[in-house]
Parts: sequence; structure tokens; C-alpha cells
Amino acid sequence: MVYQANAARYESMEYRRCGRSGLKLPAISLGLWHNFGDSTLLENSRQLLHRAFDSGITHLDLANNYGPPPGSAEENFGRILREDFLPYRDELIISSKAGYTMWEGPYGDWGSRKYLISSLDQSLKRMGLEYVDIFYHHRPDPETPLEETMRALDSVVRQGKALYVGISNYPAELAAQAIDILNSLGTPCLIHQPRYSMFERWVEGSLLNVLQEKGVGSIAFSPLAGGQLTDRYLDGIPADSRAASGSKFLNAEQLTEDKLKKVRKLNAIAQRRGQKLSQMALAWVLRGDKVTSVLIGASKISQIDDAVGMLDNRHFTAAELAEIEEILV
Repeated sequence: MVYQANAARYESMEYRRCGRSGLKLPAISLGLWHNFGDSTLLENSRQLLHRAFDSGITHLDLANNYGPPPGSAEENFGRILREDFLPYRDELIISSKAGYTMWEGPYGDWGSRKYLISSLDQSLKRMGLEYVDIFYHHRPDPETPLEETMRALDSVVRQGKALYVGISNYPAELAAQAIDILNSLGTPCLIHQPRYSMFERWVEGSLLNVLQEKGVGSIAFSPLAGGQLTDRYLDGIPADSRAASGSKFLNAEQLTEDKLKKVRKLNAIAQRRGQKLSQMALAWVLRGDKVTSVLIGASKISQIDDAVGMLDNRHFTAAELAEIEEILV
């Protein structure tokens, strides 16, 4: 059957202005890092995208190396886009990135003009797009001059291959320099994508302040700390969990008894608030409105529903914030 989007898709989602730009992003965005590569059933990926868009999630975040194998998430997304979402293209914010290893040789990694523009050309072909809405440099390059990397981002906007550009994984001082260079070129930095959660708070007091001062939006990835901030590990490490699988993104060594005690205490607060721990963790990242959007991953429709359900109770009392802070320190 031909996909027909939910007519009420915009009624329950919250849309937030990204920095000082004219663009608004949904409070919840969907990342295609996992569960959209060739190792995942295409129909499951399709259903996840349907539910996300039907729930008002208009921002879909990809990168050249998402899969596995690298490139396959963009290819599979491109197929679903052609078959189901072409009538809705102008309602979508589609982003991609380049900065990690994508192909062999000296031109398939980091931040040279050669790599970034070639990679975006490949991404556009895989997805069947004329342009992406946001193109990011995925990580700082310690060897390529920052000016060269930023000029490449400026070029792809001027060439019509991207509407906006952003950076990801940049520390505060380097982010400030990159933003200033882009401003001088006439292509403002729209957004920064850092890792941020209750268990990884390096952005506070440094990066977030820089972004606010310079009018740049932010979108937090891994807001659930790779699954730690869910009810999955309340009673230890299940045999079928990510932490038990030897995943490089979450392993049993990270889930110390001290960490699990914190998870249980946080879960008790979430229960008092009438929500799941994962929902509270997402709401916490959005507290204070310094972060524009939280970027979730999903392998099940229920995970998307849970994330969207967070919006029903995303604000905290001062007492709740103080109690959470006491647990986290």
C-alpha cells in the first residue's frame, strides 16, 4: 500500500528554533546510526521511519559511514525515501556527515576539501537527493587547517548541495574558531552535534555557552548513554543486551555497580514523575532549553513512542533537578 502520513503528525510535537536561524527542529530527532544498515530488515527500518514521521519527527540524521557496512544506511534510506517519502521531501530535514574513515587511501577520511566534497557527492547519490538540509563535519581534523575544512562547508552551500552546515564532536574552543570562520565566509554554522547525557556532561559550562553566545543550535547524540539510562539494566546485565554482546559502544565494564546504583536511583525519580527512565533522561538533556533537539536511535516502534511520550512531562521542579544532581555528582 502507498504510505499516507498521519494527518495529525504536527499536533503533538514541539518544534524549537535552531540558534538564531530561521529553521525549527523537532524536540526529538531520529538518528539512523544503527538499525538502518544492510544487517537490518528493510521493512523494519521502513516502519520506524513511518512511525517517526507520523509522530512529527521531521529530522532524520545520517552520515556517510552509517550502516553497517558504511554507506548502507544512506542507501536503504534512499530507497525508502523514493518509495514512501518523496511527496513529503519538503517537510523533512535530512542531514549527513563526513569525517570518519569511508574509503581506502589518503582522501577517504578526516577533513580535507577533497574528502568532504567527494563524500557529500557520494552521499547524495546513495540517497537519491539533490541536496541535504544539513551537512556536518563529523569530527575535528588535527592536521588539516581549520580554514580549509570550513571553506569546504561553505562551498557545498554555495554549490546548492546543502542548505545549512554544522559541526560535530568539536571541543568548545575549536568550535568557537570554526563558527567564526564560517561567519566570516558568509555561511553561518547552524548547529553543533555533541555527545551529551546525564553520564557525559562535558558540554556544560563550556560548549553550550559558546553556542548560545554565537547563536548556534545544538542536538545531543547518545542522550541515553548507549542504553545505560533505560530500564534495561536495573537488575544487572541481561544476556541478550548490548552490554553483554561485546559492543564497542557499550560494554559490561562501563556498567559498574556504582553506575547501576545511580541508574536505580534515577529510575525511582522517573517513576515518581510517572515516566520511564529513558523519558526522564531525554527531558533532562532538554532542560533549560539550551539544547535544541535530542537525537534518539530506535530498533522498535515502541522506543519512538516512548521518546515522543516524554513531551507530556519534560519539565522539572527545582527539587527534582537538585535530587538528580546529587545522584550524578
